[in-house]
Amino acid sequence: MLLPKTLTALALSCLMAVPAAAEMSAAEREAFRAEVRAYLLENPEVLVEAMDALQSRQDQQAAERDLAMLRDNADIIYNDPNSWVGGNLNGDITIVEFVDYRCTYCRKAHDEVAELVESDGNIRFVLKEFPILGEASLISSRFAIAVRALYGDDAYKAAHDKLIALRGDPTPETLARLATDLGHDPAAVTAEMEKPEVMDIIRANHDLATLMEINGTPTFVIDQTMVRGYVPLEGMRQIVRGQREG
Repeated sequence: MLLPKTLTALALSCLMAVPAAAEMSAAEREAFRAEVRAYLLENPEVLVEAMDALQSRQDQQAAERDLAMLRDNADIIYNDPNSWVGGNLNGDITIVEFVDYRCTYCRKAHDEVAELVESDGNIRFVLKEFPILGEASLISSRFAIAVRALYGDDAYKAAHDKLIALRGDPTPETLARLATDLGHDPAAVTAEMEKPEVMDIIRANHDLATLMEINGTPTFVIDQTMVRGYVPLEGMRQIVRGQREG
């Protein structure tokens, strides 16, 4: 739906326009504006066409800006050793997700992204810890990063899956129980969470997000395009197909 204020501004700009090649008298300007106004009232679809053209231009500019940011930051986006990598490690498409464990739409996307990666079979999948929704998000990310540092990638993915499904607060007691259920030493995980290297990883992801103009979750980099926000499974499949087709 077109915004009334935007349409009004566009109409006013047309009404205020005058031919640059000639100066008009006040009466001529008034007649010109009246003619423009009458034309727009008789042909309102012109405003719709103009807004569609403006939106298309803005979308193209945004896509070009995203592509430049992806190109400039490619190594840290796709090949950061501090980010977990799964799926097909030699896949022809890489999906990178900036995730927050407390984000409702990250939770909604979780199983669908897993289905996409599994059913496709040729997708490399990268997770970036991007806690932005408060202390609970930060604690959850620190726990996941600590588990990976101590026990490796498989342990990290198991912790990630548990954290994304966690509905209560990640209290010390809850995380200790989670560590135990995963077969880990709770005291060791807690100690690892306090190391400065854990926060360094989170800060680096936040710095990258700032460079990439990412301010929400989930945000996906799907090969050479950015997707800001949740997209249903079939929509993700269409984006992947589009990237493969170039």
